[in-house]
Amino acid sequence: MNAVLVASNRGPVSFTLSEGGELTMRRGGGGLVSGLSGVVKQMDVLWVCAALSDGDRSAVRLAPGGRLDHAGYDTGPLRMLDIPPATFHRAYNAVANSTLWFVNHLLYDTPNAPHFDGRFRREWESYQSYNAAFALALAEQAGPGARVMIQDYHLTLAPAMLRGERPDVRIAHFSHTPWAPPEYFTLLPDDVGIEVLSGILGADHAGFLTERWAAAFMDCCEVVLGARVDRARRTVTHGGRTTRIGVHGLGVDGEALWARALEPDVESHMAALRQRVGGRRLIVRIDRTELSKNIVRGLLSYREFLAQHPEWHGRVVHLAFAYPSRHDLPEYREYTAAVQRCAKEIEDDYATEDWDPLILNVHDDYPRSLAAYRMADVLLVNPIRDGMNLVAKEGPILSPRSALVLSREAGAAAELGRDAILVNPYDVSGTARALHQALTMPEEERTRRGERLRDAATALPPAAWFSQQLDALGG
Repeated sequence: MNAVLVASNRGPVSFTLSEGGELTMRRGGGGLVSGLSGVVKQMDVLWVCAALSDGDRSAVRLAPGGRLDHAGYDTGPLRMLDIPPATFHRAYNAVANSTLWFVNHLLYDTPNAPHFDGRFRREWESYQSYNAAFALALAEQAGPGARVMIQDYHLTLAPAMLRGERPDVRIAHFSHTPWAPPEYFTLLPDDVGIEVLSGILGADHAGFLTERWAAAFMDCCEVVLGARVDRARRTVTHGGRTTRIGVHGLGVDGEALWARALEPDVESHMAALRQRVGGRRLIVRIDRTELSKNIVRGLLSYREFLAQHPEWHGRVVHLAFAYPSRHDLPEYREYTAAVQRCAKEIEDDYATEDWDPLILNVHDDYPRSLAAYRMADVLLVNPIRDGMNLVAKEGPILSPRSALVLSREAGAAAELGRDAILVNPYDVSGTARALHQALTMPEEERTRRGERLRDAATALPPAAWFSQQLDALGG
């Protein structure tokens, strides 16, 4: 029985299964995992997650009760749930990533999507089953009065389900995404929207990355549920219960990031990049090929910048690292292809024998990303909409001389906007002008802004962010 538990779709480790049947363990991917892993291990917190792959499922089946730490793995306390693959696929891909993610990031092409039909109802039943599996596992593992930290849009129903199983535990839910305003949230079928909001309100504390997303959630509770909302006290009362709303702007552990960025593999990548780009100025972006990251418009902005400023030809290189994401979904496969087509057009139009204006890489490589951060003169972060965006915070830490071009629709803009160059993510011409402004920013101003960006980026590192929410639950 555990006093503190964390639940998330993705866990701190993943497994691959070789043809010979051997299991290999590696660190799990994603920003949430990197933010929580060190904190959870230090505090002896039980982590509950889902098995995502055949390798994960094989590891779980060899572990007593799904407890990988009891099977001899160096994971820290970890329970992995072997949810039936078909149920997982429908819950994760069809509902979490193709519906809730699209709603909260305002991504739908509304003349054509969404379609909430009989198929969606079957997918929604899987999402309910997936959440119920987490709620049951947490109920089994939680000690009396335990504090349970449930993470993100995959698990919006789990707080209320766990409340029904274990009214004695204290529950927090945290949303790492933006939250849609009521007029967009109500694209969801009425009963589904009610279930999502009521599910989160099963928690004692509902956390968000910015005031803006917290306010949107409270607005939805008021409009959709008819809940009583006290915005001054940040509380929502519904169904006889009151949930406190918190704002916790997740930041970066600057010391740990620098320690990793000074490792030999990063230095090796820096040497290789220097050899390739010479002494040219560098515009860097590091993203997943996620629809909300707006990579295509970023490339179009760079193309327009080159068209308007021939004086920069041969003097600047755009390092665009666009790592694969959600290739189970056709929209994402097509978006990756669109990124590659746009990059090729820039190369065709502007490359010369001795100048590659754009270096696009779609193969995930964390040490190379850290090397690019350290070398950046400009960091471009232009999402359509983002809960926070830790790239915008990591870059200024590792490159004190870089200027930050940042979308006003990123949650990070609330903390970094004063010292970044803010852009409208849909305005390609405006972003092109911002790139030129960033490249020509005087050194003194660059340094002054950079210092403030670093202070803001490290204001609430993961350990403090986690402790802040535990404190909000009391005990």
